[in-house]
Amino acid sequence: QVQLVESGGGLVQPGGSLRLSCTISERVFEITSYGWYRQAPGKQRELVASVTFGGTTTYADSVTGRFTISRDNVTQMAALQMNNLKPEDTAVYYCNAKIRTVIVVPTPRDYWGQGTQVTVSS
Repeated sequence: QVQLVESGGGLVQPGGSLRLSCTISERVFEITSYGWYRQAPGKQRELVASVTFGGTTTYADSVTGRFTISRDNVTQMAALQMNNLKPEDTAVYYCNAKIRTVIVVPTPRDYWGQGTQVTVSS
């Protein structure tokens, strides 16, 4: 069973930076896209950033200019560089990947990590 594992969360002061990483437990045929989502207490999960296989990125308006998503198609890893963090960025961050595990699978399936806590506070 393919698993995604996030790392890099923690406590940081406003204005600080964190880098989240998403690794995959085994080699797969294709990762169509990666996405980073977050969920704050009492709020719905929201898309923060995404990147396609070809490198096309999208960002939520609230993080544009501060966050950068990246992926490495060789190591099949993804990362989210978060700069100038604000208290409102506090949430559990989840990695999502749309994966074709083997070539005979015609359409990608969603996989989720367990989440990593990011807390921005002085």
